[in-house]
Amino acid sequence: MAAPERTRVAVVGGGPAGMVLGLLLARGGIDTVVLEKHPDFLRDFRGDTVHASTLTLLDELGLGSAFAALPHRLLEEAEIQLDAGTVRLADLGRSLPGLHRHVALVPQWDFLEMLADAADREPHFTLLRSAEVVGLTHDAGRVSGVRWRDYRPAAGGHSAAEPKAAEHTLSADLVVGCDGRWSAVRVGANLAPRAFGVPVDVEWFRLPRQPGDPDGGVGRLSGSEFMVMIDRGDTWQCGYLIAKGQDEALRAEGLDAFRARLARLQPWLADRLNGAPEQLDDVKLLDVRIERLNTWHRDGLLLIGDAAHPMSPVGGVGINLAIQDAVAAARIVGQWMRRSPGPVPEDVLASVQRRRLPPTRLVQAFQRLAHRGVVNRALRGALATSPDTLPLPLKILGRFPLLQRLPARFIAIGPRPEPAPSWARRLERLGPR
Repeated sequence: MAAPERTRVAVVGGGPAGMVLGLLLARGGIDTVVLEKHPDFLRDFRGDTVHASTLTLLDELGLGSAFAALPHRLLEEAEIQLDAGTVRLADLGRSLPGLHRHVALVPQWDFLEMLADAADREPHFTLLRSAEVVGLTHDAGRVSGVRWRDYRPAAGGHSAAEPKAAEHTLSADLVVGCDGRWSAVRVGANLAPRAFGVPVDVEWFRLPRQPGDPDGGVGRLSGSEFMVMIDRGDTWQCGYLIAKGQDEALRAEGLDAFRARLARLQPWLADRLNGAPEQLDDVKLLDVRIERLNTWHRDGLLLIGDAAHPMSPVGGVGINLAIQDAVAAARIVGQWMRRSPGPVPEDVLASVQRRRLPPTRLVQAFQRLAHRGVVNRALRGALATSPDTLPLPLKILGRFPLLQRLPARFIAIGPRPEPAPSWARRLERLGPR
């Protein structure tokens, strides 16, 4: 099928926010094209959490049973292991309302393919894979579309644009940038986010999980070393926290030294570290950033999710926040586009930012506080982690379980969950989960 040359909405980026936005707009009868740079969704170490508010959204869209058929695990509690003992941080099963009292862990490629399958059934939806957006087009100062070119995996497994790939133009009444923290759309619009200092980076890798290992999410803190472990069934997805800029020094120490760090920090992992990680190339650096645009829009252009406000992995809430941005954008922008032809007025785009800026500020403030008060102090060895003494906040949290409801609701639901627009809802009979 020939690529379209004109659409009402061009969504750049086929991640969770882009796919949700494309599905919702298409269900509203609005011609929408999603441009995804890669030929498929198979990228490792993407965020794999689907939060309770997103699960509720899927129910509203009639996709609850489709999601339930995906391979997934449910996380109902999170705990942290210290030298002085283990403390439960959040009890989702006892804290959350509704059918979904958990966070689901699902391979993101499966989640995105499910959304793509649902969207493909809508006559107003088009997904262009292997479509790398390389610039914006303008008409009398207004963003009027995108320029894109074919993108294919090159030899050796690395991806690169075809050297002589022809450029295409897609005209649109509205361009929405959903292309993440390294947004090409943001760069093309000459928008620079405000950066907040972050003291930490994360090394992501996987280790085998064995019978008898703890369930759910586990944090481990000892001395000046801190690791987060996410239960993925037969594997642990691990995040080893390092001071900002220390990746090169860690890799210079070599694989054996890195394995020794892990065995010292979490001794019950020692029996599986001889073969994992197999090489340091299997350890992926996440350059942690907290940034936010002052203005998320231009005439003809809107940015949402990490394109507008890159998040820290603290709390794993970035995907949930981006999806809620998409729902709000679909409801506000879609309502206008369903009754009016032509470009979307910039004051309509501004109302999306006004709606989503308060929860974004709140979540980022929480993450910055966690960086300063917990992560940075932990990496400096400044938290009380002796064999006999728990830090006072954790001691209080463990003694009063009702306090665990606050982090549970904040992480699993978020400060402003967004309801699906009425035109996108589909009825589906659901029972208790």
